[in-house]
Amino acid sequence: MNVDDIVRDTLREQAAEQPPAAAGFADRVLAVRRRRRTRRAAVVAVAAVAAVAVGVGVPLLDSGKGDVRPSGGIVTPKKVESHPDQSPPRDEISVGGTTLAGYCVAETVKKSADSAVYERTYHLLNPKTGKYAEAADWSWVAVAPGGKTAAVLERNLPASRIGLLDLTTGKVVRWIKVDHGVGGLTFSRDGRRLVATTYSENPDRLIKVKGNVEWGRPWTSSRTGFYVLDVSSGDGAWTEIKIAGNSDDPLRGAMLNSRQDFSLTDDGRHVWEGRPMEPGYAFYDLTGKEVPVPAGYAYLDWSVEAGRSPDGKLVAGGFAGRKWKTSSYVVDAMTGEKTEVRGQQLIAWVGNKQLIAWDMAENDKNEHHNRLVLVTIGSDKETPLSGFREGDTPDGAGRWGPLFAQP
Repeated sequence: MNVDDIVRDTLREQAAEQPPAAAGFADRVLAVRRRRRTRRAAVVAVAAVAAVAVGVGVPLLDSGKGDVRPSGGIVTPKKVESHPDQSPPRDEISVGGTTLAGYCVAETVKKSADSAVYERTYHLLNPKTGKYAEAADWSWVAVAPGGKTAAVLERNLPASRIGLLDLTTGKVVRWIKVDHGVGGLTFSRDGRRLVATTYSENPDRLIKVKGNVEWGRPWTSSRTGFYVLDVSSGDGAWTEIKIAGNSDDPLRGAMLNSRQDFSLTDDGRHVWEGRPMEPGYAFYDLTGKEVPVPAGYAYLDWSVEAGRSPDGKLVAGGFAGRKWKTSSYVVDAMTGEKTEVRGQQLIAWVGNKQLIAWDMAENDKNEHHNRLVLVTIGSDKETPLSGFREGDTPDGAGRWGPLFAQP
């Protein structure tokens, strides 16, 4: 069966068996959020391994008889697949259809005396076996809803083609060739389109500044623009987005992380990017013209992976730490009103009232010693989903970062 057949069959199943796909947050522009003890500080971070943003509603999948797709309610314990004794996980973790589709571990790989690359090694969930297995071929993975298909890039970035990977067989079903090198991928809200961010150099490259012993990100970005591609046909146009400033300006007019990927808004009408400086984002139409912030996006925090709730009414916010030692804000998308919820860092939504988050143990003083938990708005309880991550590395090197697929 080819991709077109899969698309047609799946669309028929979706139309017959389920309501419209839940709105998710297209992309968390992978930030290393250096959450020190002063958690209230604004995040100015470079891209990293914390999580690969995934789109919602990709039509390359079928839902499966066991798929649980909540419509905004609270998930009961029977719908939670957790493994609090496993870190990194070996067996599937899933809550109400929001599934840990994989995880990645990053390391710095030296290429020369003055250059290196921040490389990720992915471990992806086989939906048939319920086990995570290493997928060493890919430098970048974006998993589709349901966790059965992924868009992948080969090891050398920027890549000249995009693969559509069947996660059950581990085989690429189809390649999409591109004329401009791609460094990052995210799916559209409905899954019919794929946003590919293009770069002239590897966005994960590292340099060693004279006098420093540690590797660091370049001050400038090599980002060139984006494709919006039709997943079924592979067709799409490339749009150039020029970086402000000029070559004589080391910050090129505005600070931009070396990796700063694009994604689509939920309605698919605009492409947006996160920015480490105020206001924290920029929005464009599909021709590349910058536009005003769309309704419901004014309080978006690009560094928080969870993003907008499925119904678009709430936005996952940054660290709070008021009611509890570790907690975060959930923000009303229209009014900006804040509600505190358990969780150190909000990673993914489960319906409209619960989220998956990183959190520390109650009396733990090491902020990097955390585990995945399920938290509920309006409740002080949380359910452990994974074991604790070890290590005290604020940039996440050597520790596993989650890769979630939405229902």
